[in-house]
Amino acid sequence: MEVARPGTRAALLLAVAGVLLAPGYCQQIGVGRPAQAQPRMAERDDDSGHAEADLQTGIAHTRRGEFERAIPLFLAARGRVAQPFALEFNLALCYVGTRQFPAAIRILSQLNGGQRAGDVKNLLAQALVGAHRQEAALEALGEAAAIAPKNEKLYVLVSQACLDEGLYELGLRVIEVGMRNLPDSARLRFERGLLYSQLDEADLANREFQLAQQLAPGSDIAYISAAEQAFVSGQVQDVIRTAREGIRAGCTHYLLLTMLGEALLRAGATPATPPEFHEAQEALEKAIAERPGYSSARVGLGRVYLALGRVPDAVAQLESGRQSDPRNRAVYQPLATAYRRAGQADKAREALAALAELNRQEAARIGSAEGGHAGYSGGRSSEKETSSH
Repeated sequence: MEVARPGTRAALLLAVAGVLLAPGYCQQIGVGRPAQAQPRMAERDDDSGHAEADLQTGIAHTRRGEFERAIPLFLAARGRVAQPFALEFNLALCYVGTRQFPAAIRILSQLNGGQRAGDVKNLLAQALVGAHRQEAALEALGEAAAIAPKNEKLYVLVSQACLDEGLYELGLRVIEVGMRNLPDSARLRFERGLLYSQLDEADLANREFQLAQQLAPGSDIAYISAAEQAFVSGQVQDVIRTAREGIRAGCTHYLLLTMLGEALLRAGATPATPPEFHEAQEALEKAIAERPGYSSARVGLGRVYLALGRVPDAVAQLESGRQSDPRNRAVYQPLATAYRRAGQADKAREALAALAELNRQEAARIGSAEGGHAGYSGGRSSEKETSSH
């Protein structure tokens, strides 16, 4: 089950990454061709084979959330593959994942989706949200909803884009569209709760989290909603209790695992308190095994490795977290610390400069008409510390 929380769109994108796989390339061998034509045909087939290989490698990177590594491969293969739609869609997805929204919009606006038109409109709506073209985003959302009105992930993905961009009122409009088609969706109730939390509407947020639990008792979303409700209230021990209860019940969703790891660290778990610290480490490692591209789990585990003095491992985790979500402000302070301990002062300064720029952008957003309140909800503290999906 996919569940959206602030700062987790990269993880959600992995749910659709690579779904439009091009079929394996089969070389066509000419029959009865003149001998002099054969080398040119072989050369062309070899070129196509390389392009298909680039496409499949790019898709594999995309599935792992390695969007920046995938883009050059897709560009190199353009115009030379059997199924150009798969390439163009996944390239656009990578552009959304790396916040290159105009490039994504250009591709998606011209892409003939055919049977995949709903997926194209879905991703286009996300890209338009990223570009802050709000009315156009709602129009694309409406077109996608007309094609597949019961596609819950459509509304989750687009509302998550709104959360990431601080467009909370727009996100509520997206959820309203979804609720008209899926009035009993626990996931959409949860998403609405996150949006209300960001708008400092605590009572409305709690109502939505409670409804999510009532609609899907005993499910992943129920435990995640209860843990999120505790996060919003700053009740770290309740987060720990709820997450443990859910995990014991077999709900090992990466969000719940990440929330448990983060809550244990927030509650003061250190190497000096081995049971809790090891529990946090194990939870975060399991979360990453389930969702390698999830930034917040990487950040949490990086902090664990820093506390253990495993500096190279900490740098690797934190850099992976930054690649997955460059706007996750929680990554930069521990990353700077890790680089300082590694003797790389220049990289430490770069990390702090990136954090300062993100803080400046956040202050400008909050001061704007579109700005809401960035609180503890969604695992983000005032330092924008994300905790899950």
